[in-house]
Amino acid sequence: MAERSPATRRTLWLVLSLVFAFLYIPIAVLVALSFNEGGLPTAWSGFSLKWYVSLAGNSAILSAALNTLIVALVSTAIATLLGTLLAIGVEMRRHHGKGLEALIFAPMIIPDIVLAIALLSFFSMLNLTMGLHTIILAHVVFNLAFVCSVVRARLKSFDWSIVEASADLGASALTTFRRVTLPVIAPAVIAGALLAFTLSVDEFIIAFFTAGAGRASTTLPMQIYAMIRFGITPEINALATIVMAVSITALTLSQRLNRGIIGQ
Repeated sequence: MAERSPATRRTLWLVLSLVFAFLYIPIAVLVALSFNEGGLPTAWSGFSLKWYVSLAGNSAILSAALNTLIVALVSTAIATLLGTLLAIGVEMRRHHGKGLEALIFAPMIIPDIVLAIALLSFFSMLNLTMGLHTIILAHVVFNLAFVCSVVRARLKSFDWSIVEASADLGASALTTFRRVTLPVIAPAVIAGALLAFTLSVDEFIIAFFTAGAGRASTTLPMQIYAMIRFGITPEINALATIVMAVSITALTLSQRLNRGIIGQ
C-alpha cells in the first residue's frame, strides 16, 4: 500500500476530529450542565449536585428506575440462558444453512419500530395484558440474538474434541457442560449478558410499544421521554448522565471480555 502524503494524513485527522467533536461535544455539554446550579439547562451559573439529590426524592423516577432494573435483570438472565444454548446448538451442528443464520440475527437487523409493532400485534393476538412481563418478553427477543452472536464468536475456536473425550470418560451431558464447556465460554457468556443488560437499560421504542398504561410499567427511557416533552431541565441532564454512565460501564466490561475472547 502506498504511503499517504502528509497533507492527506492531516486531512484525514481533521475529518476524524470533526466527526468526534460532532459526536461527543453534545454529550460533554449534557454532563457538564447536569452539575449546573441554575435552573436553566443551557446557561452555566455554578457547580452543584442538587439535581442529583433531587432525583433521589422523585418518586416517579425511582419507580421507573426500579422497573428498568427489573426488566433488565430478568430479560438479561433469560436471554443469556437461551442465547447461550442457541449458540451451542447451532455450532454443534457444524453444517447449517443461511436461512437459520437469518432467523437468528433477524432481531438485530429489523428496525426497532418494525419489531415493536410485530411484538405488539403478537401480544394483542394472544390477549396478553400489557405490563412489565410483556416488556421483558420483548427484550428477551431483542437481546437473544446479541448474546448468541457473542457466544458463537468464542465457540468458533472451541475444541469440540474435549467434549467427546468427556463423554468417552463417562461424564453425562450436564456434567460435561458444567465442567468442560461452560468454563471455556464463561467470558463470552458474561460479555453477552453485559451487552444485553446495556441494551435493555437503553431501549425505548420496544418498551414504549409493549408497556401497559400507568407508572407500574414505565421504564427510565420512557420516563425521560415523558419529562422532556415539557422541556429540558438540569434534572433530565442528571438522569441522562446516570443512565449513560451505567451503559458505558457495562459496555466497557463487555468489550474487555470480548477482546480476551478474540485473543484466545
